[in-house]
Amino acid sequence: MPVEGYLLKEEDLVPLSMGAALLGTGGGGNPYIGMLRARELMRKGAKVRVLPLDALPDDAWVAECGGIGAPVVGVEKIEEGGECYRAVRAVEEAAGVTVSAMISAEIGGANAIEPIIAAAMAGLPVVDGDGMGRAFPEVQMTTYMIYGAPASPAAIADDKGNVVVFKQMVDMFWLERFARDASVAMGAGAGFAVAPMRGDFVKKTSVPGTVTQALEIGRTILDARLKRQNVVERVVEATGATLFFTGKITDIRRELTGGFARGEALLSGIGGWAGSQARIAIQNENLVLWVDGVAVAMVPDLIINLELDTGEPLTTEILRYGQRIAVIGLPVHDLMKTPRALEIVGPKAFGYPELTFEPMAFSNTQGRERRA
Repeated sequence: MPVEGYLLKEEDLVPLSMGAALLGTGGGGNPYIGMLRARELMRKGAKVRVLPLDALPDDAWVAECGGIGAPVVGVEKIEEGGECYRAVRAVEEAAGVTVSAMISAEIGGANAIEPIIAAAMAGLPVVDGDGMGRAFPEVQMTTYMIYGAPASPAAIADDKGNVVVFKQMVDMFWLERFARDASVAMGAGAGFAVAPMRGDFVKKTSVPGTVTQALEIGRTILDARLKRQNVVERVVEATGATLFFTGKITDIRRELTGGFARGEALLSGIGGWAGSQARIAIQNENLVLWVDGVAVAMVPDLIINLELDTGEPLTTEILRYGQRIAVIGLPVHDLMKTPRALEIVGPKAFGYPELTFEPMAFSNTQGRERRA
């Protein structure tokens, strides 16, 4: 890749949104809606350049932004469009700096698109990386926060024009608490930005290349469909994922509590998994996958649901009874597997003290073959 990066085109938005949905592990907001909003800006003449991490000057200021709230709300409560942009401008003013680029808090779902929208409105590039390599439900669950980014100033903005600035926060956990409460008051969906970060810090703590990764995954899905190939098999081959289960959803439970969509999906096995049962725990994202009562994949590794026939990545808010899905897994980036990171994003942090994280490995071997 040339040091100057590349210009995003309108035809990139669909594959980007599909790849972001896959990497989002079920969360990050509805990617199709985010894609539509970015497309409208591009059709009005907006241009956004994707900048590689190594092109960032050490002393540049970078703004991390994204949506905060419950993804299920985003399907019904359409954003005004400028929420993240207004939140970024508020933290710029509070910090007394001018940002030179935007970056994703998480590459998952619509939150992969949010910095692109804010960058388009500000006339800035977006950095090819993010703070998770997937999606997580809480503010403190980014590599930036885990490895020392300040918890304030931060800002949250809603669709009505309200902007709340968090001037002084004791730590990232207090920021999550107050920001979550504010997002609930704003209708469980808002734009959020944290304190601007220096380029040298971003280069050390970001998960690299994830915008390009999402784009390539989406292109793989579309190419497989065009050639009438098995999309799930192509995705597994292209990403080094493991196929853990194929089944039909027999029950889905979701409830909106504390600004999160929490619940679980139950599956009955089909194909090579006939006779087996699976369960997926959800908190905005997919947290743990059990097959026949055994936890086979868990946070922070990625658990991804694909529609069996089309390979469409399924976010948790659109899971429905009767859907036939393939459940695949991808190992998370090493930055999310350190002892410090596991304190924040491991299974115990999500309320599963009985589970000890066992890292997944990249594999082009399907899960059924691994079980044999």
